[in-house]
Formats: sequence, structure tokens, C-alpha cells
Amino acid sequence: DAGEDAERLPCPAGEDWGGARASPEQAGEGWESLEKGRRKREEEEMGGRTEGARWNRIRREMEIWVCCLVLFPKVPHGGSRARFPAPSHVMVTPQLPQAKYPGVSQADGFPDPSCSSLRFPSPWSASAVVSLKVLSVHLSWQALPRDLLLVPDTWHLRGTYFRDSQSFSPSLRGKGTGLEALTKLQLTESSALLFLPVFLPPTQAREVSNKIAGYLNEEDVLDQNRSLLFMQWGQVVDHDLDFAPDTELGSSEYSKAQCDEYCIQGDNCFPIMFPRNDEKVRTQGKCMPFFRAGFINALTSFLDASLVYGPEPSLARRLRDLSSPLGLLAVNQEAWDHGLAYPPFDSKKPSPCEFINTTARVPCFLAGDSRASEQILLATSHTLLLREHNRLARELKRLNPQWDGEKLYQEARKILGAFIQIITFRDYLPIVLGDEMEKWIPPYQGYNQSVDPRISNVFTFAFRFGHLEVPATMSRLDENYQPWGPEAELPLHTLFFNTWRIVKDGGIDPLVRGLLAKKSKLMNQDKMMTGELRNKLFQPTHKIHGFDLAAINIQRGRDHGMPGYNSWRGFCDLSQPQTLEELRAVLKNEKLAKKLLDLYGTPDNIDIWIGGTAEPLVERGRVGPLLACLLGRQFQQIRDGDFWWENPGVFTEKQRNALQKMSFSRLVCDNTHITKVPLHPFQANSYPHGFVDCSAIDKLDLSPWASVED
Repeated sequence: DAGEDAERLPCPAGEDWGGARASPEQAGEGWESLEKGRRKREEEEMGGRTEGARWNRIRREMEIWVCCLVLFPKVPHGGSRARFPAPSHVMVTPQLPQAKYPGVSQADGFPDPSCSSLRFPSPWSASAVVSLKVLSVHLSWQALPRDLLLVPDTWHLRGTYFRDSQSFSPSLRGKGTGLEALTKLQLTESSALLFLPVFLPPTQAREVSNKIAGYLNEEDVLDQNRSLLFMQWGQVVDHDLDFAPDTELGSSEYSKAQCDEYCIQGDNCFPIMFPRNDEKVRTQGKCMPFFRAGFINALTSFLDASLVYGPEPSLARRLRDLSSPLGLLAVNQEAWDHGLAYPPFDSKKPSPCEFINTTARVPCFLAGDSRASEQILLATSHTLLLREHNRLARELKRLNPQWDGEKLYQEARKILGAFIQIITFRDYLPIVLGDEMEKWIPPYQGYNQSVDPRISNVFTFAFRFGHLEVPATMSRLDENYQPWGPEAELPLHTLFFNTWRIVKDGGIDPLVRGLLAKKSKLMNQDKMMTGELRNKLFQPTHKIHGFDLAAINIQRGRDHGMPGYNSWRGFCDLSQPQTLEELRAVLKNEKLAKKLLDLYGTPDNIDIWIGGTAEPLVERGRVGPLLACLLGRQFQQIRDGDFWWENPGVFTEKQRNALQKMSFSRLVCDNTHITKVPLHPFQANSYPHGFVDCSAIDKLDLSPWASVED
């Protein structure tokens, strides 16, 4: 009987978590007996000094540890599902950087990962009992408990504004909401299933990156049908939807030293080890530091322009120009782009942007998302969106002189949020999902209260397909769309946190032209990720010479306990290949299939990011079938679980008709000095073909807003 088996497990006593509990005396006797037996066996085994004995001891200790930390029954308490922590969060969620994100808190009752502080209910549900003997086999190669890969259940870490409600409320939009779990491995609230693939000692993330994602010839395969804007808009959308902060900012100096210098795995550190023959071993030592990240989404989970306005009230207020009655966002008072505004500088020190050029000493920009200056085209995008808000606010004031600053700010914000939704669903997603668009995102039917719009954990990995669309260089173009100046073509790794190139070297116009007239990199099975990202990520700002974004993506999936490739294939009702022949048929690439099996042993173990991006593209799309499923499902939920711009009551019918005229090309015309733009900016364009004068691009007619009653 499952309950009887559970009661015999030697776990400690403690507070009542919804059921009966063992007495302290019973728990103490159990631990004392267990400890005596453990010491006796250890003395016997270590006398032989055998490797097998050592692993036997480790396995038994892991069994005890799993007993204490994993076997929690997920039984709803008092009709609420949000009372017992999922085992995955005990295992893989580190301490959060509270100082950096004070509005983000761990869930009520999140246990201290030590047996002495854990409390167990009784009786145990059948689903909570796992064969420790079987589990120990799977854990035999693992040195530390935090390596155990688990599937997160429906329990979420949540922010101070979150309430566990199925009905839509502003609280679901707040930062700090949990990343939702989607897998079929747990469909009931009482599930306590572990993710147990056919474990093999895991291939190092860097080795997978070297053998699968890397390529020697740095001549990128450019996408002949997608502009560079296609890549950049994907990052804008991603930064509007999700951000799981890692623990580096909340780590002690000792913890940082563990990661940076000693490659020691700890509570916050999960270093990416280099293979012995890796070129980075000579210059960077044994590992690349990697800080763990929680299941928290530090942003709102909606497509709502939060990257412009901030995910929480204090930052939103800081970003506003409260001295003006026009409802404006604050702009830079120290630098101007030929009369047009930049975002304000961030006063936070030290600034990685100032480190890039110690002579220019241009700080990073302050925006609604902390990553705004991460790369130069992202900073350019933030600049455009800030300018558009202020343009809208001024126009609304002209139409409605009686409106105060708060009304103007909120209405301009609402329009800009609609703009991002429209561009994403009308212009961007159809050329991402291709022929799969209608399957996963059918025509809008209105707000659906039963839809949970929060961002799923797996989406944060699926949407990283955009990393494979980034070319090795960025271009700056003049008014004739020709190379701008002697440094028109710049290597990508020199443009991370490089605001000085904008402020002191030409402004954003040359960069915007590059977005419109240059091409994205094509996702290619043989040329996945440029070396600029795979070997030189953030190179100018870190002493270790550069990170590997592919390895980071893989390691983050393991950090989050993501199920393997076939688990997600099954979730999407796709075939689950088991053999080389079956994997070859899915990938349509025998060489790639063989390399993956050489690394992983079985398709079950392939990391979700590498497996998803390895698939051939769907017809007229830029992702494979698995990612089309995961992305399509999420974006439909984002739309249907929100008070979407098309939902009756959000805008009037006349306003909705006017909003449909909005376009990225018009955004450029209204907020730069550029006068020639493409009709279809997300498609690959070669000037002058496909380019028109700004006078030919529809403007947003704001007259329907003049009739809006106060």
C-alpha cells in the first residue's frame, strides 16, 4: 500500500501541512536508527576502498535525501491547489535576488532544503510514492542533489500581487508570477511525478554547443526572405513577455567566486564545464560561470509594452516625466539625436556600457526592461518606442486639451500596447509559424476567462529560436541605404552594451536602416549559431573573454528541470523517435541525427532547445513542428486570456479600425529622420526595390479618440 510504504520512510516530523504527522519521538527514533545503520555500512564498505562502495553510499544518501525533499504529496488543501510546494521547486529553484527584485517573493511555505525543517502530511497519496531503488539507479551518476531533473507542477512561485485565480485579474499581470508548467507528465493538481528519462551521464552543454550549434565557416547563411527586423522584433516581443532573473545579483562574493574562479556547483552556481580539448580551456580555465535562475517571471506575462513602461509601479513612475502635464515618458537631458529624444541614462553604477568605452563613458539607457542596452539594435528599438509614446501623448493632448497628464499617459500607453500586439500577430507570427499559423492561432473569438495567459516555462526556451537568426555583423546605412562611414559593418560582439555608438557615433537612423534593408541569419541545421554569440557573448564586459549562448540555453534548460525532446514531442502529439532511423526521418538529416545520438544516447535525453531548433522548418515558417506547437499554443493563450486590443470594450469600433492602419514603417517615419521605408518591413528588402516615400505609408488617425468621454 502506497500510504503504508510512505509511513515507513524515515523522514522527520514537524508542522501539520494538511494532514496527520509523525510525532517528534517517532521521527527522532527513525533518524537515529537510520544514522547508525548508515555509519556501519559506510565503515564496512570504505574498508574495501572500492569505487562501487562509494557509489553505493552516495546512492543511499540520495535515497534519504529524496525521501526528505521529493516525496511531497501534491494533494490540494482546503480546495486550493496552492498550498504544497512542488518537488521541482525544492530541487531547482535557487534563492531569488530579493534586493534587485523586491516585488518578487518565493511562495508561501517554500521549504528550507534541509530534512530537519521539513514537515510531512499523512496519509501519503499514491502518486507521491516513488520506488527509491529505481530512483537511486537514475541518480547514481549525480554528485549533487540539485542536478536531479524534475518537471514543475502547477504550484507556482508568485509575486506580491499574484492571486491563484482562474479568472483574469490585474494580479495575473504583475511581475513575479510563476512560469506555468505545460507537460502532460502532470495533469492533475495532486501529481507528484518525477521526470525520469532514460538517464545517461549528461553530455556537457559546451560539448553539445561545439558539436551541434557551432560551425567553422563564419560566412552566415542569410535569410533571403526575412529582414533583420524579423530577428529584432522577436527580441522585443520576448523582452515584453518574460525574464527569469538569475541569482548572480543576489549572491554573496563567496558564491560568485565559486562560479567565477573555482567552478564549484552550489546553491546559486551551476558552472558550464569545458571539454578537455576546448580552445577556451587555455584562456578561461575549466569552466564558464553560470548562475541559476528561478521559475519566476519578473515581468508581466502579457504583450502589453511592459518593456517600455516597466513591470511594476515604482519603475513605471520613475520612467515618467511627472513635471509635464502631457503624460510623457522621461527623456535624456544630456544627449539628443539631431533634435529627437533618447531614453534617459540609467544612474546605476557600475555601468557595463561605460566599461565598453572608458573615454566616451556613455551610460546604459533606462527603460522598462533592464536589458534595454544589451545590444545596440535593442537599444534602438527602445528608443523608437519611447518616442512613439511621447508623439501619441502630444497628439492626444492636441485633440483633447481637457485631458490631464494621467489620462494622456494611460491612453498613449494603451495605444502603444495595441501597436505591439498588432505588429506581433499580424506581421511577425505568420512568418514565424508559416502554414502552422491557423492551426495554432485561429481567428480571435474574444476574451476567454478559462485561459491562463501566464508564460509557460518551456516557452522561454522555445522562443530562443531567435538566437539562431542573429547574423555575425550589424550594418549602419546612410540615407541612400549605402554603407555609413568607415565603420559601417560592425562585429556583433562589439555591440553589446554599446550605447556610445548610438549617442556619439551617428544616432539610431543608420541602425534603423540596417534593420530594414539587411537580412536576418537563416536557421540552418548545419550552421546554427554564429561564433559571435557562441564564443564572444558579452566579451567586452567580462573577464572570461566571452560566453557561449548555445551552452547557456542548454544549461538553463537543465537548471529549470526541463523534460527532454521526446516529452515535448509527445505533448504536441508528434511522433517520438527512438532509433537513429526514426530520428533521421524527423530531422531529415542523418548526419545531425547521428551526432545527437552520439552525444545523448537516446532522443529522450536531447535538451529541448537543441532538439527544437534542430528540426527542419515548417512550410513558409521559420521554426520546426515542435516549436510551432509550443509557440503557437502560448501566443494563443496570451491573446485569448487577455483583454486584447480587439476585445469589445477595450477600444471603440472606430478606434479599432484606425489601429489596424498602424505599421512598423509608419513608426519609423514618425520617429526618425528617415523618409524612405519598405512597404513590407519584415520581408527581405533591397533598396530601392520595395521602398516607398513615407507619404505613401498610412498614418494612424487619432480622431476617434477625440470623441472618447472622460
